[in-house]
Formats: sequence, C-alpha cells, structure tokens
Amino acid sequence: MRSPAKSDVFLPLALLALSAIPVAAGVVRLAKLAAGNSGAAADARFFAAPAPVVLHVFTVTAFCALGALQFAPGFRRRHRGWHRAAGRLLIPCGLAAALTGLWMTQFYPNAVNGGDLLHGTRLVVGAGMVACLVAAVSAIRRRDFTAHGQWMIRAYALGQGAGTQALTGLPWALLVGVPGVTTNALLMGGSWILNIILAEWIIRRWLPGPGRRRSGVAADADLRPAQGEGR
Repeated sequence: MRSPAKSDVFLPLALLALSAIPVAAGVVRLAKLAAGNSGAAADARFFAAPAPVVLHVFTVTAFCALGALQFAPGFRRRHRGWHRAAGRLLIPCGLAAALTGLWMTQFYPNAVNGGDLLHGTRLVVGAGMVACLVAAVSAIRRRDFTAHGQWMIRAYALGQGAGTQALTGLPWALLVGVPGVTTNALLMGGSWILNIILAEWIIRRWLPGPGRRRSGVAADADLRPAQGEGR
C-alpha cells in the first residue's frame, strides 16, 4: 500500500495533468473571444453568445482542480475545514459547468465533426452530472457521508471527460487521421464510459460499504467529518 504522502501527491497530480490539455484549450478559446478573433471556423459559433463558454471554462477548471485535491486523503484529514470550504465551491462550480455544457450543446451549432449521436451523448452526460451532484448534496444533508463521496466521485468522472478524450482522440488523430462524425462520437462517448468504469472501481476499492474493509484512500483518511462538522 502506498504511504499517505505518496497517495497525497500521485493521484491529485495525475488528475491535474489529465485536466491540463482541455483547460489549455479553454484558455486559448477565451483568448480568442477576448481578442475578437475567432480564428478557426469551429470557434466562430461561440461569438454570438460568449457568456456560457466563458462561464463553462472557468467553472470546469475550478471543478477539476478542486476535485483533484479531494483525492489527497492525508491533506483532507489534516485540513477538514478546507475540505468543507472547498466542497461549498466545488458543487456550485460542478453544477455551473454541467448546466453551461448542456446549454452549449443545445443552442450552439454542432461542430464540424459533431452530429446527432454526440449531441445526444453530451445531453445525457450533462444531465447525469447534474443528477450526481444533486444526489451528493442530498446525501450530505442526510449526513450519509459514504453516499456523498460516491456521488461526488461519479460527478467528477463525468466532469473529467474532456481530459480522457484528449488521451483517446489525440492518438487516433495522429495514427489514423481526423475522425469522422460517428467515430468522433464513439471516441468521446467511450471516454466518458471509461471514466465511469474507473469511478465505480474506485468506489468499490476505496470507499467503505457493508461487509467491506476500507482500503486505499478510505483507509488513509476518515471520510466522515469530525464531530460537530457539517451542521
């Protein structure tokens, strides 16, 4: 088993690295919006209504960064107050990221390599992320800390879809070429499916459950707040 110090560093850094490519792409897009220069034709669709994409980039960046730090069990154990404060920002950012993503999917014209399959997949993923975050809030209000952690992991997995898509889409583009509409939808949808599979594995491997010993993150840090917290 990794030491708490190693688990505090490796997984958060890996998740931050996974976020780096889509965050960088978002920053470039914001720079183009600020300069008033669409550059690529694919970006021109954002200029008629830039506010949703601006809000999306900022909130999804905060969600991915703060969420990555929640996977540092030793840090969470030592700074329970920080964990609670970050959670109060993490959930609104996640909801804003999901809702703006749904708005952009529904009202922006499809990208050149978009299509009905990808459009529908994005709607399902966005709605799923909202549902996970609402379930996480409901769980914490019931003081069901295990269920809260499970739903937050699922929401984070859906929010990190763009990072995994960079890992799956870039090799395809380099080895095969620019994917067509259907292939692109399958690659992106497969990335979300992969994230959900990994999330469920983490939930079953790390979080406590009936008749199951805690290991990994759950063994390193008690997921429940200290007595008197959360009231």
